Amino acid sequence: MDVRFVNPFLEATVEVIKTMAFVDPVAGKPFLKEDNAAHGDISGIIGITGSTNGSLALSFSESCIVRIVSNMLGEEITSLNGEIKDAVGELTNMVSGAARRRLEHEGFNLKAAIPTVVYGKNHCIVHVLGGPSIIIPFKTDSGSFVVDVCLGG
Repeated sequence: MDVRFVNPFLEATVEVIKTMAFVDPVAGKPFLKEDNAAHGDISGIIGITGSTNGSLALSFSESCIVRIVSNMLGEEITSLNGEIKDAVGELTNMVSGAARRRLEHEGFNLKAAIPTVVYGKNHCIVHVLGGPSIIIPFKTDSGSFVVDVCLGG
């Protein structure tokens, strides 16, 4: 995967989570993921087509996404529920949109599909391209999440 894709997704994630949930995510060192295991309890996955093809997934630990969505909605949520699932899809869509806007400045013209949300312990993420993806890990005061990007060059 082309490393030019990493920063737009990293920056978009920080922007969306800070703006929508008032949470400061701290990015860790990106690494290559070569299996299908999700790095979280709930994941939003969205296909991307255009100048390049692939997919994006956001995978959250339960403690992390419960805090993010509680902040977004202004009410205390204590477990994964329908509101959490909807919010994960919307966050995935928003991060995808913000990253695609950044990539437009690099000359890419990209469109996104409708996000799908998958949850449960030990669920898998199978990217459209089927190859390795780049994981950008994030930590928050309430837990961790990852951005999992697989785009062709």
